[in-house]
Amino acid sequence: MNKVKITVLKTTFDKELAEEYGVEGLTACPMLKAGQIFFADYAKPNGFCDEAWKAIYQYVFALAHGAGNNVFYYGDWIKKTGVAICSCNDGLRPVIFKLEATEEESNIDYEPIR
Repeated sequence: MNKVKITVLKTTFDKELAEEYGVEGLTACPMLKAGQIFFADYAKPNGFCDEAWKAIYQYVFALAHGAGNNVFYYGDWIKKTGVAICSCNDGLRPVIFKLEATEEESNIDYEPIR
């Protein structure tokens, strides 16, 4: 299993939907900023949003286990091998991520509880 590089490409904010459904003063995601980089494999990186992780972890897992050798979804989604473009599931202010397979091998850095 290899590490996957997660880059925050951009944060977005749907003003129209936020005005209709959001709480007063809602803004773009306060947790993540464009340009941030994280590395992940089997576990959520420190400082990464829990909700965003739930939305993208299956792609991270796939890339960490070699899906990067192929193009996702038979070439009808992403044209570069080893890359996925995903977003969190916040409908008012989604964050867009670029996931990239790396050659850096993962190591479990904790003792599993048995």
